[in-house]
Amino acid sequence: MCGVAGAYQQPDGKVLVGTMVDRLEHRGPDAGGVVELVDPDTSVVLGHRRLSIIDLSTAADQPFAKDGLTLSYNGEIYNFLQIRRELEALGVRFATRSDTEVVLEAWRVWGTASLRRFRGMFAFAVHDARTGSLTLVRDPLGIKPLYVMPRGSGVVFASELKAILTVVGPELKVDPAAMVASTLYYWLPQEFNAVQGVHKLAPGSWRTYHRDGSVSEGRYWDTAEEAARAAAGPRADLREVLEASVQAHLVSDAPVASFLSGGLDSSIVTALAHRADAAIEAYTIAFRAQDQRLEAMPDDARYARMMASHLGIRLHEIEISPNVVDLLPRMVDILDEPIGDPAAINTLLMCDAAREAGVKVLLSGMGADELFGGYRKHLATLITARYRRLPRAVRTGVVAPAVRAMPVAVGQRGIRTVRWAQRFLTFAELPEEEAFRRSYTLYDRDELVDLLDPALTGDVDHVIDSHRAVYEDTTLTDQVDRMCLADTRMFMVGLNLTYTDRASMAASTEVRVPFVDPVVFAAAFSLPGSEKIRGRVQKAALKDAARAWLPDEVIDRPKASFGVPLRAWVTNDLRELVDDTLLRGELVGTGFLQREPLERLVADQRSGRRDESKQIWQLLCLEQWYRTVQAAGVGTA
Repeated sequence: MCGVAGAYQQPDGKVLVGTMVDRLEHRGPDAGGVVELVDPDTSVVLGHRRLSIIDLSTAADQPFAKDGLTLSYNGEIYNFLQIRRELEALGVRFATRSDTEVVLEAWRVWGTASLRRFRGMFAFAVHDARTGSLTLVRDPLGIKPLYVMPRGSGVVFASELKAILTVVGPELKVDPAAMVASTLYYWLPQEFNAVQGVHKLAPGSWRTYHRDGSVSEGRYWDTAEEAARAAAGPRADLREVLEASVQAHLVSDAPVASFLSGGLDSSIVTALAHRADAAIEAYTIAFRAQDQRLEAMPDDARYARMMASHLGIRLHEIEISPNVVDLLPRMVDILDEPIGDPAAINTLLMCDAAREAGVKVLLSGMGADELFGGYRKHLATLITARYRRLPRAVRTGVVAPAVRAMPVAVGQRGIRTVRWAQRFLTFAELPEEEAFRRSYTLYDRDELVDLLDPALTGDVDHVIDSHRAVYEDTTLTDQVDRMCLADTRMFMVGLNLTYTDRASMAASTEVRVPFVDPVVFAAAFSLPGSEKIRGRVQKAALKDAARAWLPDEVIDRPKASFGVPLRAWVTNDLRELVDDTLLRGELVGTGFLQREPLERLVADQRSGRRDESKQIWQLLCLEQWYRTVQAAGVGTA
């Protein structure tokens, strides 16, 4: 795992790339390099930071140059040995044992056709001295990031937005539509750019910049098409597919460990990793008792201990009790984009602990919920149809008023069922796409319009319309499949993979996600929606497969989220920060946030009438992000 940066057709390219590489040092503390390529007609500078995982020797350092091709590559190709054997059969000779050299030689032999051969996570830039062209590539499901800024007749790119802002921040402006999207979702969908002029290369795509200033591009993987193809094909053997994926993700010349929350997904990954490597260790998190009570959180650590005992592996427990006031600005800087999900803190602290113990690589169960219908929103959206069968007078005259009148907390103890019931009512009467969107976003349209500058109403509608466009861009006929596909295209890449990459890389560790894999993706969509959610049982097919590996008590336990005691933090730790930084902050001062509805939101949270902790955390993060990019010289649109 590494960081890449580069500049093409930039007169100040060497200075730009050198500064960006320094800013990315956390992504690769083992080695770094900047190469200015000799080309009379083209200015090309490539940079790299290396976290050495495969072939730990300096021979595999990057940028990696060989016979006219130069590569700066971030990621891992898990089937690189198989591809290497294919290339050797074609007469290719190798000088290293690295997957880096395999990527380079595969590109030389097959060009863009090589991309579907790679099983892994990657984002890379490759320069061809023969044509003078530079090609940028991103993996099929968007595990690894790549930010791109067209500049003059060329381009500047990097693994993280902050690297680009460091060198050209004053040339850029904040995109108000992105701030609106962040406020609605608490993260940023792929199609929105945090700052104008810098975009994320789309997953499953490549783009080539040519000497004459022209650009060519293409898609080698289309998520909607692949899902439809899998749904029309034969049913996969899920157990066999998962075993093979976890086995593939273990390839490493550095120590590998596993996240183990005690939930189904991480337990599957840990159990399968243990079958392949009996010495593997695991990391889990625990919370302060008072925070658990206020948040009404399940004791996940108990299940993690149970699973570790079942497997006979060593479990490292990390108590989450950070100084969130101090940690908030650090997390905002780490996350790069305006993301308001505190789960990133868990990832950062676990990765920090693993790195201190000498572990560079960790396995995660991320992606299973998106692919197999595991989120509460999936089941809740299905239940809305049943709820609407109740007489309207009962729904609107009895159920809704009673639920809304209930407090979400009494004293210092949260009432989780009330929070869920109040959340359910916000989308229970809506049609499918709208209900699904409302099930996991922070506001409905009118609430968001009321909270924001009235001039942003058009942006609000644009953000909502973009969700509809993505959700409806499919030929899948099953509602569960449609929700899962939308999540893989938006929620997974925009939030979960993004915060996992940034938080793990901030600790100079690599997190691998065996569920986020093209073969597993195809297997998931080869199953009908009724096998993902069977009655009220979610991830039913995954649970069926897991009974070969896990105890029933872990498989059948209630669903728990990879969360933090957010209500406790917002109510107690962050109270002064909310008053001083948010209510009197830049976003209120500029008019982006309207003071009165913001004050009502905070008052509702503090009174216990409603749970607005997620909204308040997101707005705090957005406020801090806005100040951070302003400090980098980024202007307002």
